[in-house]
Amino acid sequence: MPEGHTIHRLALDYGAHFTGRATQVTSPQGKFSDSAALLNRTELTRTEAHGKHLFLGFRDEEWIHIHLGLFGKVTFGGAPAPPPTDTVRLRLANDTSYVDLRGPTTCALITDTEKHAIHARLGPDPLRPPEDTDPGAAYRRISRSRTTIAALLMDQKVIAGVGNVYRAEVLFRHGIDPYRAGKDLTLAEWDAIWADLVELMHEGVRNNRIDTVRPEHTPEAMGRPPRVDDHGGEVYVYRRAHQPCHICGGEIRTADLAARNLFWCPNCQKP
Repeated sequence: MPEGHTIHRLALDYGAHFTGRATQVTSPQGKFSDSAALLNRTELTRTEAHGKHLFLGFRDEEWIHIHLGLFGKVTFGGAPAPPPTDTVRLRLANDTSYVDLRGPTTCALITDTEKHAIHARLGPDPLRPPEDTDPGAAYRRISRSRTTIAALLMDQKVIAGVGNVYRAEVLFRHGIDPYRAGKDLTLAEWDAIWADLVELMHEGVRNNRIDTVRPEHTPEAMGRPPRVDDHGGEVYVYRRAHQPCHICGGEIRTADLAARNLFWCPNCQKP
């Protein structure tokens, strides 16, 4: 599932290609046809993201709510748009660009009220403006919980947008055992984690990939081969099970936690 930086990048890309212009809105697959007909030839006015939820605004109070889930894909291209396949749930097109959405968990036309309800059930997002987020709210939930910090970081009601990669990497960067209970995390540790997530995830939006290693641990600095992985980016522990840690040389561990693969270094992240 895409992490929050990908959704915020999509919001920027949708906005750059379609904001302020009359847009052809269609649903070749047919599952969004009635809503597409209501929006067709109207103007995309704004785009927004919160965690893993994407919002495309039309007119005053109408939004397309998109959640990619595990299988959703977005493809941008230039005009003229090719004939769509029957898997395209939503196509936006104008005289310069098109974008196709396939396989999302959610693609629905919602009102402002429904959109506010979605925001209300999500935790603070490190990528939203500071005036629109409250990391203290996340810490209040974390500090009362006996659940592991690794599981809490993946709970979108606690903090929105963090996925398996950022979860593993930020805990490593701060030397925190992923199995530590939330209630045992200090406020100073949380403030450092939050600040790091803000910086790392904004970099992810800019570069459209996740890089988490510090300058002194890059392949060039360490004289090691670059990481080869479909996800791209240089990381410390994510999907590096049984490989040597860049810091201590010990073996990276992996385990199942809440139906997701957890990665950590037991030497650098001691209980």
